[in-house]
Amino acid sequence: MQILASVKKIPGGLMIVPLLAGVLVNTFCPGFLNLGSFTTNLWKEGAMPILALFMFCTGAQINVRQVGTPLAKGLALTASKVIIGAILGVLVNKFFGASGIFGIIPLAVVASLTNSNSGLFAALAGEFGDASDVGALSVLSLNDGPFFTMLAFGMTGLANIPLIMLLGAVLPIVIGCIVGNLDTQLRDWLAPAVDITIPFFAFPLGAALNLNQLVTAGAPGIILGIANTAITGFAGYFAMKLIRSKNPQVGAAVGTSAGNSAATPAAIAAVDPSIMAAASIATVQVAAAVIVTAILCPLLVTWLDKVERGKRAVAAA
Repeated sequence: MQILASVKKIPGGLMIVPLLAGVLVNTFCPGFLNLGSFTTNLWKEGAMPILALFMFCTGAQINVRQVGTPLAKGLALTASKVIIGAILGVLVNKFFGASGIFGIIPLAVVASLTNSNSGLFAALAGEFGDASDVGALSVLSLNDGPFFTMLAFGMTGLANIPLIMLLGAVLPIVIGCIVGNLDTQLRDWLAPAVDITIPFFAFPLGAALNLNQLVTAGAPGIILGIANTAITGFAGYFAMKLIRSKNPQVGAAVGTSAGNSAATPAAIAAVDPSIMAAASIATVQVAAAVIVTAILCPLLVTWLDKVERGKRAVAAA
């Protein structure tokens, strides 16, 4: 059986499939998760320590030496994602409160919109851009984890995140980055753990939910995904035009949510337990948005590429 290959065919499958499996087990066989010992430690209570390991290994993959032309592109795209995601989260909270708009809660807005799928960006940048576009990933990959979401929530007051707690949350990424840049062999050795750990923290995150919650959050999650691609995708496109990029259509490739963004609400709730209930709702909304953005974003980039090529043809005529 080609289980892994089948899972990887699903957008964000390494995160989404185990998360859904956790939801199903907790809905229909909750007693299994409470057997105790290693069973409970791994599949019910193991999300946070494994997520911490994931953050460390992800940090080790950040190469601080990749600077130059890709730096401006990476900064422009990262800023467009983070600033817009944070502002929209604040606005939704201010005008619609914790219940959000169309059922989409502020936590889900920030967690989804400030995060992007680096793998999909790399693929689209390689197809529609050049080496400097792909190189922008060296900066853009910083938004793969919960750091910018936590920073946005702490600075905007949407969550009570003391500075020391924020430091504790991001320190695994920072130490991982230092280790990976001191020794490239260690970076390569840790690289496989980035993908390997995802299913192991995804399942217990799902095991904290039940099927009723997932069904309820499904429609808002779809709307969230559409909004993410439309808003941050076009923002990335115009950000690249602003810095006079040769291939501005690549900027729209940030209009996604990575599979691991579904873990961000739980990571924030671990720092601020007062939003634990909201984190459960946000998790399934962001999970739905991951799939929607993975489908819509390539379509947007393809369309914008045709637009840009049309402009060049007219200009050359």
